[in-house]
Amino acid sequence: MPLRVPLVLALLLAILIPATADARTRHLWSTVNVCDTAKAPDTIGIRARMPGDGTRRRMWMRFRTQFYSDKDFAWKYVTSGGRSSWLEVGSALFAFKETGFEFTFDAPAAGSTFLLRGVVEFQWRSKGGKVVRRTRKFTEKGHRTTGADPRGFSAARCRIDGPAQTTTPPPRLRYVEPTG
Repeated sequence: MPLRVPLVLALLLAILIPATADARTRHLWSTVNVCDTAKAPDTIGIRARMPGDGTRRRMWMRFRTQFYSDKDFAWKYVTSGGRSSWLEVGSALFAFKETGFEFTFDAPAAGSTFLLRGVVEFQWRSKGGKVVRRTRKFTEKGHRTTGADPRGFSAARCRIDGPAQTTTPPPRLRYVEPTG
């Protein structure tokens, strides 16, 4: 009989550990929830969620933006105005914490487009401020958030278009019959 108790406890522990890991993964994400709308022109809004771990640690996030460079065929960080400060989002005692940040840019030139995405850095810090765990996530679609514009919007990327390019029509060609 005494051997059954440790066996049952071991099985329960094995069942609970994957559920906890699954919950942590499920609560670790970032998404674009605002993208160049009438209410927020030339703006990308990034929202993120991070899981608590049941401890007294503090949870922190920093939001960054990247643009796609057609010249280099690569994602690059926006260097001017594309990074938030570190934001303390709360205690790790809770199952998760969620917050967001918006970046507004100068409009692209006429006929140009910015293709943007977000990168969120996550940190869990001890009471003394030492980083005990860190990770990052790129924005992805499929997450319901508060503050989305339009309501329910969730995307991996954001495209901000410049004003339409005004073109003048080509000059009209006039053909004249040759004289002889």
